Amino acid sequence: MELALCLPFICLLLLGVVQTGVVVRDHVMVVAAAREGARAAAVSASPSMAAAGAVSSRGLAGVEVSTAVHGSLVTVTVRYVDHTDVPLIGALVPDAAVEASVTMALEPP
Repeated sequence: MELALCLPFICLLLLGVVQTGVVVRDHVMVVAAAREGARAAAVSASPSMAAAGAVSSRGLAGVEVSTAVHGSLVTVTVRYVDHTDVPLIGALVPDAAVEASVTMALEPP
């Protein structure tokens, strides 16, 4: 009887852990994409195009990439909205916005 009462709460808890894992995985992917985009922008003659190309190769659909050049530094910011789509939990938790920003020194092309 106790198991029948507790099982729905245990299932919700496990689904919450899975959703948290998905958001953390996507955050790691966004950080890696920002790092790769900043590296590509730092060694390119066209930083904006290089950063966007490098980030798009990471496999994240629907990312926003912005590039800013400040003197000898380039900053690449990647934004991604992570849709919570794990059953039951996805309807209870709002979508998570994940953002990462990386700054690197410009290198001569």
